[in-house]
Amino acid sequence: MFLAFFLMGKVVHAIINSLTKGGQTQTTPGRESMAPQKPQTEGQWSRRWSMVSSSSLQRGHLLCRNNRLIEMEKGNGCCFFTTTLNATILLVVSITTLVLIRVLYVMYQSGKPLRKTALQSVITLIVLGSGGHTAEMLSLLSMLQKDKFTPRFYIAAATDNMSLQKAHLMEKSLVDMTGGNVLESVQFMQIYRSREVGQSYITSVGTTLIAIAHALWIMIKIRPQVILCNGPGTCLPLCVIAFLFKVVGIRWSSTIYVESIARVRRLSLSGLLLYKLCMADQFFVQWPQLQKKYPRSHYVGCLM
Repeated sequence: MFLAFFLMGKVVHAIINSLTKGGQTQTTPGRESMAPQKPQTEGQWSRRWSMVSSSSLQRGHLLCRNNRLIEMEKGNGCCFFTTTLNATILLVVSITTLVLIRVLYVMYQSGKPLRKTALQSVITLIVLGSGGHTAEMLSLLSMLQKDKFTPRFYIAAATDNMSLQKAHLMEKSLVDMTGGNVLESVQFMQIYRSREVGQSYITSVGTTLIAIAHALWIMIKIRPQVILCNGPGTCLPLCVIAFLFKVVGIRWSSTIYVESIARVRRLSLSGLLLYKLCMADQFFVQWPQLQKKYPRSHYVGCLM
């Protein structure tokens, strides 16, 4: 039995030794791999340093090149935007200057006497107004040469029926006197008013736009050579459009404004605007004190 325990101890000891030797043989390669490498020579260090330096320089060059490309793209975008902006500003300034020069030229020419035209008749637009404006205008028309101012277009506000009736009666009386068919060269038209009496200013904005559009359509359709008016508010959009036609070059209409005899000391609103803006080619007043106050006007005496 003692011999059996002895043999068993020998076997266990042999197994332990074999396991210990196997572990040492297995760990030896790991230790050899972890062993420090041999120190490199000076040539190897210089070659390695030159490789690292060259790669770093290449990376730096690439970064600089990319940054330059980005800056060039930004610079090109900024230059294009600046050039476009400068060109736009120059174009706007040039157009504004040309329009201003044209407006000043039209205002200067409008203040001069009327040009001598040929013996042929001229298309005449006559603006009538409610109250005494129509009576004064018809009195003025009775002194004109009807054959020279033909065809004639009478225009009044859409709510003013009496003025057109009076004008129609006057033209009919001319037919009876001359015996000719004068009514063939006469037309009667109506225009929307910008603002009725007592109308609120808020709602008058829409009616004013409609009146301007209607006045523009009438001016394009008639294209008058002479406009006769004496103060009603209906004449203002027509005169403004006629002035714009002069600026654009569509038609040079001669605007003749005769201030109402009821204006003794100061002009009406329509007359004041046309006088200050130099939109009337000829401006007449019926009182001498008005001519002294407004020197560009002409005093013609009382026409009634």
